[in-house]
Amino acid sequence: MTDVRTAADRRGRAFALLAMTQFAVVLDITIVTVALPSIETSLGFSRAGLAWVVDAYLLTFGGFLLLGGRAADLLGRKRVFLGGLALFGLASLACGLAVTGGQLVAARAAQGLGGAVLSPAALSLVAVTYPQEAERNRAMGIWGAVAGAGGATGVVLGGLLTHGLGWQWVFWVNVPLTLGGALLGIRLITDADPGRGAPWREFDVLGALTVTAGLSALLYGLIRTGEHGVGSPLTVSAFASALALLGAFAVVELRVPVPLIDFAVFRSRTLSAANGMMLAFMAGVVATNFFVTLYAQQVLGYGPVGAGLSLLPLALGQVLFARLAPRVSTRLGLPGTLLAGMAAAVAGFGWFALLRPDGSFTADILGPALLVSVGGGFGFVVLIVLAVSDVAPHRAGLAGGLINMSQQLGGALGLAVLASLATWYAEDRVHHGTPLHPALTDGFRLGFLAAAVLVLAAALGTALALRARNAKARTPAADTPSQPVPSP
Repeated sequence: MTDVRTAADRRGRAFALLAMTQFAVVLDITIVTVALPSIETSLGFSRAGLAWVVDAYLLTFGGFLLLGGRAADLLGRKRVFLGGLALFGLASLACGLAVTGGQLVAARAAQGLGGAVLSPAALSLVAVTYPQEAERNRAMGIWGAVAGAGGATGVVLGGLLTHGLGWQWVFWVNVPLTLGGALLGIRLITDADPGRGAPWREFDVLGALTVTAGLSALLYGLIRTGEHGVGSPLTVSAFASALALLGAFAVVELRVPVPLIDFAVFRSRTLSAANGMMLAFMAGVVATNFFVTLYAQQVLGYGPVGAGLSLLPLALGQVLFARLAPRVSTRLGLPGTLLAGMAAAVAGFGWFALLRPDGSFTADILGPALLVSVGGGFGFVVLIVLAVSDVAPHRAGLAGGLINMSQQLGGALGLAVLASLATWYAEDRVHHGTPLHPALTDGFRLGFLAAAVLVLAAALGTALALRARNAKARTPAADTPSQPVPSP
């Protein structure tokens, strides 16, 4: 009995450390959002170029997640997790030391690489720590709540640090969390599968580089579209480079002996639907944080602290609804819970599309933020559970990498597209004589409307895919374990 209790206590402490790292990763996204106007002024970013402070992180995070997941499966989850955590902390230190926009973007890219290494390893460690469905669902509920708490802490802490100490501290606050966590993890975390010391030829580095470079070129083209138009030589060259690099990635994946993406994993309808929905939803959520921060500071005249507090309902709501998600899913099932959350999110994005230049927090931000938080709380938990529960254990790292990749790339691509759309429309309105504040508001409104349409389309597609999956639940997929998770 004592041995069982000791093992349970050790699992609990290890899970607490893993959840803390997720807290730090999410904290870094929201805490930076509030500091963007101060960074823009300090380092001389253009309005369109400012998106790179967010996108550089999301892009390398998303682009190298699959390589990180593969490394966790082959080299051992613990050592990959600890190495990624140390890299994340050192890159956070470098971000705060940046004195030019280029240095900050480069350090943010390194930070994203650290996140790409540690995140799938952490998620797969959670999955193997709690192999039973009920325990795993509870753990994922806590995981989602901790992520929401990171978001809530970030929006408030980001405002306080930016106002009191300077924007550099929104990065330096990560250093003790991550480097200290790496030291604790040496003792607390055990890995039953330490890896097999795979040779370098089993790491598809070329695939990771081509897909990340291709997505970088795509994002660059999307951002430049808002500044120079879709037909400018710079934009056309960026899109052509993106097409060539992503085509090269596809060729590489078909020819290397151990590809970065084993496309057979997408035979799982559940995994495919979860990744598609995560991609679309994160496009709307990251754009929402970006737009609300700029609307609060540039239109309503809030300072950094006020802008951070304006995002607090969205972040806290995600904590609450992530904690409720496991209970709701026992009544509605996982697909029902997911679709209820997405319906609320679509309504929230639509409400945000009614922003006014003379608006207020209570009338224009609070209500839609709470609705979007329902989608965030329910959606993140359910999508992660769906993604990792329907694949074989030896592909847990790949599944964790895929869902995290969809989360980060969805945010990066969505922000690039929606921010460029909002910037283009606002500048067009100013060009035709509209005052600045109404023009900015019109741009944000168009961005929110596009987010609502995107998430609605994705939710309908996901509903059809999960319905087909449930209809075929008695026929095991080629990639599912021998004991599949029962359909909800």
